[in-house]
Amino acid sequence: MSQFCHLHCHSEYSLLDGMSRIEDMVLRAKELNQPAIALTDHGVMFGAIEFYRAAKQHEIKPILGVEAYLASRRMQDRDPKLDRERFHMLLLAQNQVGYQNLLKLCSDAQLKGFYNKPRIDKETLAAHSEGLIASTGCLAAEVPRTLVNQGEEAAYQKLKWYLDVFGRDRFFLELQPHDIPELKTVNNVLLDWSRKHGVGLIATNDVHYVRKEDATSHDVLLCIQTHELINNPNRMRLTPNGSYYITSHDEMAALFSGLDDDLIRESFRNTLRIAEMCEVDLDFKGYHLPQFPLPPGYNDAQVYLRELIETGVREHYGAERAQNDPVLRERVELELQVIHDLGFDNYFLIVWDLCRHAAETDIWWNVRGSGAGSIAAYTLRITNLDPLKYDLLFERFLTGLPKCIVEAADFGL
Repeated sequence: MSQFCHLHCHSEYSLLDGMSRIEDMVLRAKELNQPAIALTDHGVMFGAIEFYRAAKQHEIKPILGVEAYLASRRMQDRDPKLDRERFHMLLLAQNQVGYQNLLKLCSDAQLKGFYNKPRIDKETLAAHSEGLIASTGCLAAEVPRTLVNQGEEAAYQKLKWYLDVFGRDRFFLELQPHDIPELKTVNNVLLDWSRKHGVGLIATNDVHYVRKEDATSHDVLLCIQTHELINNPNRMRLTPNGSYYITSHDEMAALFSGLDDDLIRESFRNTLRIAEMCEVDLDFKGYHLPQFPLPPGYNDAQVYLRELIETGVREHYGAERAQNDPVLRERVELELQVIHDLGFDNYFLIVWDLCRHAAETDIWWNVRGSGAGSIAAYTLRITNLDPLKYDLLFERFLTGLPKCIVEAADFGL
């Protein structure tokens, strides 16, 4: 088993920047005998589920993350002179809480902080830092950029804020091996900080494509992004040696040749340590529905659903029949029991609320499929067909069998 895994990887969901297909990334990690790999696209988590499933299928541990954009001031600020600058921020989900925080940060970045890019700010990051592992990031991150532009002392002051927020067990100094003069300076300072201050190191490769031979194609992608001709010598490009790919352990060791061997080995081991720390479960077992907010005086979805249906029965069939018709009563009781036994009380309330709102706001909706065989749906005004009148079977929609088949559990809305 490889003694290194990649924690900083961009897929095709880093639009016009990453070129890696998700399954190719996973298969390459497996080919290199690496136990895990991370997905850290720019500002989004669009590929998270696809990545998780592909990694699980190929027995590679998925590490879910994002390379966020950190605003230089508040994420709400949009001054064209003061707020064009932003920093990269590598974040990895350590657990379910961390995964939820990543989703929250990405949503807020798009809905509240978008200015050229989806941005968060330090206040928002600190408020949602639980369950997240972070690093100093690439050259475009705050600590490295401050180090290059303002010197070591100013950069160290920036570093202390991150250590205060994440703690030394969840924040790491990130080394990258690319052939950039400023990066060599940054790496040497980070190694020195690790010796002096005991902050952990990780080695990453800022992966943008899967294999070394993909570098030329990726260069064309960058030209599309920046509206440049490929023969323009002054355009933006990654380093010419094509190093931004999924490297093996030995290739990484060669790229870091000449630096402190012991600390480089530690930075490799820490990638595996982080992989072991990260445990996020996105296996979709069972039903995952929002909890319907019951009105005051109710604390049981089953009781509230029964009351709504009984009200609907009286409205549709009249009070006399609602109370005394044995066929109607038997059907209502059967459906309520099956719905409850299958755990669908909450679900029926959610669909009822959607249809109620649509009716009240003059939004057209319709229902198709075997849901029309439910008297519960009819009396809740989810459907408009009387299943008793047309002799429609509830069992085509739901049954009480242990392995029930829900033909149209979403009512075809």
